[in-house]
Amino acid sequence: MVLMAALTASLSRADALSDDVTAKRARLVAKLGRDTLFIAHSAPSRVYSLDVNYEYHQDSNLYYLTGIAQEETILVLMPGNTTRREILFMRDRDASREHWDGTLLSPEEATARSGVTTVLRASQFDDFIAAMLTGRRFGPIDEGEARAFFTALANGNARVSLLLSPGRVSDPMTPEQTFARTLRDRYAGFQVTDATPHLVAMRLVKTPYEQTLLVRAAEISAAAQIAGMLAAHPAAYEYEVKAAIEAASRSRGAISWAYPSIVGSGPNTTILHYPDSRRQMQSGDLLLTDAACNYDYMTSDITRTYPVNGHFTVAQKAIYDIVLAAQDEAFKAATAGSSLQQIHDKASNVIRNGLFALGLITDPKSDQYRMWFTHGTSHYIGLDVHDVGANTVKLEPGMAFTIEPGLYIRQSALDTLPRTPENLALIEKIQPAVTKYAGIGIRIEDSILLDTTGPRRLSAAVPRTIPEIEALMQQRTVPSTTAPR
Repeated sequence: MVLMAALTASLSRADALSDDVTAKRARLVAKLGRDTLFIAHSAPSRVYSLDVNYEYHQDSNLYYLTGIAQEETILVLMPGNTTRREILFMRDRDASREHWDGTLLSPEEATARSGVTTVLRASQFDDFIAAMLTGRRFGPIDEGEARAFFTALANGNARVSLLLSPGRVSDPMTPEQTFARTLRDRYAGFQVTDATPHLVAMRLVKTPYEQTLLVRAAEISAAAQIAGMLAAHPAAYEYEVKAAIEAASRSRGAISWAYPSIVGSGPNTTILHYPDSRRQMQSGDLLLTDAACNYDYMTSDITRTYPVNGHFTVAQKAIYDIVLAAQDEAFKAATAGSSLQQIHDKASNVIRNGLFALGLITDPKSDQYRMWFTHGTSHYIGLDVHDVGANTVKLEPGMAFTIEPGLYIRQSALDTLPRTPENLALIEKIQPAVTKYAGIGIRIEDSILLDTTGPRRLSAAVPRTIPEIEALMQQRTVPSTTAPR
């Protein structure tokens, strides 16, 4: 009975995914136009060292449209076709290769997962493109099937739409940009357009299926954060907490971390993307854990900061109270019609006034607060932890984002200021406060889903206030001794 229930649940999830990505493609097709040939490539594999690759992660846009996490996959959409508007090109089956690298999806399995009924071999893609861009038949796509695109091609107004990632002029060309150049060099009668804006607009508002996954990702990440809190104690190492967090995520079905876990104690709390997790924690330290999971390609983002001995000091409380108040005020601003920029402005006002009251800045109306609050308050979450979208977009139900104010008091912020008369005067006034609070880094971050009733804090299960944190920390089993590492 248990096995049958698990199988039923698995099939239900597969059907839900297929329905979700099929609906997304239909929405994209409606935006592209009948004279368009849309192409999306899978992410390439990346070499870690010698003959070892990094764990594979699919291109977010391709996964968004297909639910296929397999490399060497290409999606083609031809909105003007009479019937076959969707084609998947999948890596050729190879028993010897599958012996080494794992079983590949069969065409039937790819169809069941993606809802795309026409599945061809990846080795056929170049011939397909050559046929389409010279107005010739290819396999199931004949002249009548693709008449709209072939007519546009003959008239010189066909479009090949790609996902051309924006970048700086100095950046190397992306694979998609290289592919676009190759098409221009070989064929004529079309222009290359960028479909990225369509995908950005679509991805901003999560579908009901995506919201279900996002909620689950946050639930797993919240449980993992609590596991990390229970593992923290004086004399333990940062990596022990990191291991507890990531083990709790994987044991609950997460496929990976959403981003490399940040676990920093003491002075490391002031390093935004602290990478090492090697320090042994001491009584009196704060520990900042910025860690969350990837659950079926949906990611949350949670940060908590807490004392490893279970009790905040007076100085730590003073900074923590400012950050917590800023997050509370920002949460109130997270309403439909607002924007991430407006959320940041609300949090910043609280932080400016709080820093001024502690003597860490001299002018709450200036940008001095940026010495200590060095990042934005919010970013979108979804397929990527820093998901697509501009901070000025008006929020609407279905959007998901973080609220994460933070303060990082570092002597180096003063030491690196240009020695102008104004800065020297500022340093003289605030140096006592900086000395008092130096080494304290605090960030409080929650994943938020905006629904029709307002903002929903998906990570609310993780203690957030000082009394909640100190109460949980008393539940730890702290070893009397810690073996040397």
